[in-house]
Amino acid sequence: MDFDLDNEKIQVEKDGKMVDCDVLFTFDSEDTMKSYVGYTDHSVASNGRKNIYVSAIRPFANRITLEDITDERELQMVSEVLAQFDRESR
Repeated sequence: MDFDLDNEKIQVEKDGKMVDCDVLFTFDSEDTMKSYVGYTDHSVASNGRKNIYVSAIRPFANRITLEDITDERELQMVSEVLAQFDRESR
């Protein structure tokens, strides 16, 4: 997985293939002490809106990896950030 915030691009694996994605936003949480990235592969959901994904950013050696968010409290916090991003992008 390639991650380059300077160029606002990341490459993630989806269905066994590497997919280029655009970084939409990043944020830090004092509650979880983690950093997060919101990104899109420009695919469209059944409601006609672009799919947006959020992952935790994990430094690992000289690379940055993305981590799935599974904790309920963390998911709620991310949902609130996505709702705010949605309001601000209209």
